Amino acid sequence: MRLLAGVAALGEGLYTLTGTPRMYHRPIGHLLEALNQLGIAARALENNGCPPVAVPGGQAVGGRVDINCSVSSQFLSALLLMAPCTRDGMSITVSHGPVSRPYVDMTVDILNRFGITVARDGYTRFDVAGGQTYRAGDYTVEPDASQAGYFWGAAAITGGSVTVGGVSTASSQGDVRLAGVFERMGCRVEHVPEGITVTGGPLKAVTVDMADMPDMVPTLAVVAAFAQGTTVIENVAHLKAKESDRLTATCSELKKMGIDAVAEADGLRVTGGSPRGAVIETYDDHRMAMSFAMAGLKVPGVKIKDPGCVEKSFPDFWQVWERLSASGGAS
Repeated sequence: MRLLAGVAALGEGLYTLTGTPRMYHRPIGHLLEALNQLGIAARALENNGCPPVAVPGGQAVGGRVDINCSVSSQFLSALLLMAPCTRDGMSITVSHGPVSRPYVDMTVDILNRFGITVARDGYTRFDVAGGQTYRAGDYTVEPDASQAGYFWGAAAITGGSVTVGGVSTASSQGDVRLAGVFERMGCRVEHVPEGITVTGGPLKAVTVDMADMPDMVPTLAVVAAFAQGTTVIENVAHLKAKESDRLTATCSELKKMGIDAVAEADGLRVTGGSPRGAVIETYDDHRMAMSFAMAGLKVPGVKIKDPGCVEKSFPDFWQVWERLSASGGAS
C-alpha cells in the first residue's frame, strides 16, 4: 500500500486505498506528510496517520521534499518510483533513517535498470530529474532471500543441511546476510555454485544489529530459542509497525514454549533453553507462521493457528515444509 500511495498520485481521479484490518494499524503518516509537501492532498481518512487513505491524482508535479524513514524505507521507495514521472522531478532529503537500507539500494538499482537516472548522496539525499520515461525490458527477479531464511533456520535447529538455490552474497537483499549470522552461531555455511548451504551445529547466542534485515527477526529469535546463552537482537524498533507488532508477538509466542524472551524498545533478548510444544498465534502475519514452523521440526506439539496466512508471500509453503517434516528435519 505504501508504494501504491505514491504511484496513485500520478494517475487521474481520487484513489482510496484500503486493506486488511491489520493494515489499518500500520503507520503511513510520514509518507502522507511528504506527499502534502509536494502539493498532493493525500490524507488518512480516519485522521490517524494510518490506512485507509485517499490520494488524489493529477497533482504530482514534483519539487523538494523531506521524508522521515525511521518507520519504513518504503516511504522513500514510493517517492523514488514516482519522481521520474513528475514534471519537475524531485529532490528528496531523508530526515530520519532510513531503516532497511538494502531495500533502498534495490529500488535505485531497479530504476537504473529501467532507464531512470538517480543521483544520490548515500542515504540522505536523492535527486531525480522529471520527465523521464521507464524503458521496457526483461528483468530476472532474484529468489526471495527472506524465504530462504526459514530453510536455513531449519538446518540450524535440526543439525541438518539445506541448500537454497539462486542466492548468493552478491545479492542486494539484506536478508541474505542471515546465513552469516547462523555461521556466527555455530553453523557451517558454504557458498556453492547453486546457492548457499547451511549445516547446523551446536548453537551459541549472538548479539546482532538487524536493522538491515528486520523481516528475519522472528526467524532468528526462534533459532535463538535452541542456542546456548542469550541472543540480543538490536535496532529493530520499526518491527512494531509490521503485519503484527513482531517484537511483542514473537516474545509472547516464545514464552508459550517455555523460553525466556523479553521485548525491548528496539529489540529482543532470547535466552535459549528447551522449547516445548504450544499452540502458536500467528496474528495474521505470514512471517510468524513460517518462523515458528521451524520449531515444529524439532519440538513435538507445535501447532500453528491460521496457517493460511502464509499465502501473502509463500502460498505453497506448507507443501514444501511437508517434505522437511517427512524426512525428519532438514536434509
